[in-house]
Amino acid sequence: MAHILYWNASALEANRRDFSNVPGTNKQSPEQGGPTLSSRAMAMVHLAMYDAHAGVTGSASLPPYLPGLPAPPPGSTAPAAVAGAAHKVLSTLFPRQKPFFDADLKGAGLSGPGMEPGLSFGRKVADAILEDRKLDPNAGAASYVPSPLPGRHRSDPVNSEQGFHAPVYGAASKGFAIKNRWELDPPPAKGTAEYMRALRDVRGMGIAPELAGTLPIPNVPPIPPNSIKRRTVDETIIGLFWAYDGPRNIGTPPRLYNQIVREVAMAKNTGPNMSNDNARLFALVNAAMGDAGILAWDQKYIHDLWRPVVGIREHDPSMGPAGPTPIGNINDHCDPEWRPLGAPASNSYDGEKGLGERDFTPPFPAYPSGHATFGAACLHMVRLFYGILPGNHSADAIYKGPFVSDELNGLTTDSRGVVRPKHARMFNDGLWQMIVENGLSRVYLGVHWFFDAFALTPGDKPDLNQNIGGVPLGIKIAEDIYAFGNKLAPKKSTVGRRA
Repeated sequence: MAHILYWNASALEANRRDFSNVPGTNKQSPEQGGPTLSSRAMAMVHLAMYDAHAGVTGSASLPPYLPGLPAPPPGSTAPAAVAGAAHKVLSTLFPRQKPFFDADLKGAGLSGPGMEPGLSFGRKVADAILEDRKLDPNAGAASYVPSPLPGRHRSDPVNSEQGFHAPVYGAASKGFAIKNRWELDPPPAKGTAEYMRALRDVRGMGIAPELAGTLPIPNVPPIPPNSIKRRTVDETIIGLFWAYDGPRNIGTPPRLYNQIVREVAMAKNTGPNMSNDNARLFALVNAAMGDAGILAWDQKYIHDLWRPVVGIREHDPSMGPAGPTPIGNINDHCDPEWRPLGAPASNSYDGEKGLGERDFTPPFPAYPSGHATFGAACLHMVRLFYGILPGNHSADAIYKGPFVSDELNGLTTDSRGVVRPKHARMFNDGLWQMIVENGLSRVYLGVHWFFDAFALTPGDKPDLNQNIGGVPLGIKIAEDIYAFGNKLAPKKSTVGRRA
């Protein structure tokens, strides 16, 4: 297998294993937990691989990412340099998994006189990447204190012990490759027409199945303007398909999007430039997702928007901790017992105990959607790489599937221990369809408002003319990096932390 794809597979396996504690054992927290740290890890590994490959090949089309790197020793081979870089970064970020990386290094099939100098050069590149990111913050809750005010983020009442993920990560991290620290306009305010539209949509389409009978208005023609839409079978599948919310044996969204990019790369990157193309592509998409994790989390804690599970339960002013206003008749859009379908706690069922973990709402503010930002940054970067022009937000034919998500692979179980069927999904409108569908999937799980992904036109189409949601943010990140890198490689960003 080509060396970039080989170590990309090792990095994706590291993410899967990092989230694969077995129920009933001494459970350990992931070493690179959550979407923030996992996207950071992926960016660091692939940028180190890129610089190691570029340094040995010396191609003018592969300018270095980090400045001041040493020259590779004479005779170094690119596969060995990439192996040295990937192995060192992975072993440092995931020290519990070092035996697995040692096995991958042994299985890489390296040999010959260029092996040792190549490995040595790759390790020096790894050291430089690790040094460059040494001041990045962790994903701890720091001093974050949730506000009691309506509209502000608080813990999922179904999983109230979950805590708060990465409140300072975005603000305190420098960019990987962005030239600008992009910001979003505020989401629609509570009580506005757009907010109420979003509330009605997620209340019906994201509700837990056992509560669907509590919805006030059936989804049957003719549908009144203020009706509640019901989730369809297709929408349930879409919600599960894109989930990857850190469950056992599946991992986080950056792993899913890398899996898609692998399919594209194996189909398109062929011939004598295959390794150069793979090095560039995977560096670009993972730098974009690294920056998506930074900017999305920066915006999340600036806007601090509550999730639907809190917003629907506390929609009436008499609800919630901020000095309730007693009234005689509860607002019909409030449901104090509403629960979402939820981010799936897949593969968590413990046969001995006869129970699994609860499906959940992620432990960070809603706006913008991390899934929408990661997916748009990654998949739009792939579109740019294969010739789609900046500003083109329409269907493409780059990759249409079929693609099988690990959430629906015929092996993964739900939180009750029931195996989900295998589902091969097609995308007739290509990667653009994936970007839109991935954003909407979070509404179907009930964990996001639709404007967390993008504003909608009156015809329910994405409105990307508005600077609202994770899809516009991800697109800005991808187009920024691609232009800044002169369409060749992600040069070192000069964008620092938010003041």
